[in-house]
Amino acid sequence: MLGKISNKVGRKVSKLKKKIFPGALILMYHRIAEADSDPWSLCVTPKHFAEHLEILRQYGNPIHLQELTKKLGDRQPVHRSIVITFDDGYADNLHNAKPLLEKYDIPATVFITTGGIDQKHEFWWDELDRLLLQPGTLPNVLQLNISGRTYQWELGEATDYSEADSQRDRSWRMEKGQDPTPRHALYRSLYQQLQFLPIHEREKLLNEIRVWANAEVVGRSTHRSLSQEEMLALESGGLIEIGAHTVTHPFLSKLPIASQRDEIQQSKDYLEKILGHSVTSFSYPNGSYALETNSIVREVGFNCACCSVADRVQPHSNNFLLPRFVVEDWDGETFSQWLSNIRSL
Repeated sequence: MLGKISNKVGRKVSKLKKKIFPGALILMYHRIAEADSDPWSLCVTPKHFAEHLEILRQYGNPIHLQELTKKLGDRQPVHRSIVITFDDGYADNLHNAKPLLEKYDIPATVFITTGGIDQKHEFWWDELDRLLLQPGTLPNVLQLNISGRTYQWELGEATDYSEADSQRDRSWRMEKGQDPTPRHALYRSLYQQLQFLPIHEREKLLNEIRVWANAEVVGRSTHRSLSQEEMLALESGGLIEIGAHTVTHPFLSKLPIASQRDEIQQSKDYLEKILGHSVTSFSYPNGSYALETNSIVREVGFNCACCSVADRVQPHSNNFLLPRFVVEDWDGETFSQWLSNIRSL
């Protein structure tokens, strides 16, 4: 009984502390773009992003990630501080996000997957969308050998997929339990099979899928990553900081320690060579890390790292496990209500 009372009191004290010291918010975006299909809810439209920025100006104090990191290190108050981050390094971060950030004078950090820079292909999760979920005709049967095991899928009536079909299914998301067509079931199955594979094995299988689909290697211009020139333009002016996001966007916790170090160190080295200055912010791809991952991030010279745990940043937060909230394509009213709900947690 005493334990139950203590736990109850502890919860009340914790809630009270959060009200007195509600902490800072780090928001995670990926893309500012319109998209016909968005399986991972990565896109926020420019209109909605502008509404978010207008609300954030009223809600709190938008600052750079490095400023927040310094405040935490100096034990300064972080109450109502807000940090905007972008993961992956899509070109629309420059063309669509930066003009709006400049309009509202709100800083941001863009974490870049360096292996995508100057590449004509899409990120592999986007390529699966291009190959499977866009209008057109595909062969009925796909057969692949994955890690020594043969898999076979049949599309049936979904071999032909019209523009109307695509529009009908455009709200489908991976987190939803139901797949509207065998194409969506195939996307889900292939993602699950490919996500943890070494990049060379995954690329080999993607090439087999391209041949099966009779598709080009070159991806959609709307889904491309930044070029070196665009990355420099993104950083120019000082409003946007560039951070590292590994080379190939792996699940770091699934890699040997040596491979984790290569992914982290090489992404940092590449960015510093192009930008001409140190890069000290990092983001874990897929929110994946292990205990040794945190140590490597420290050792190679980063002073902070963002994860994908949904929580507020408190004065005692670990600089190498900074929590973030994922932001979706909400209109201003919904976004404002979401912020209010976060404040009441």
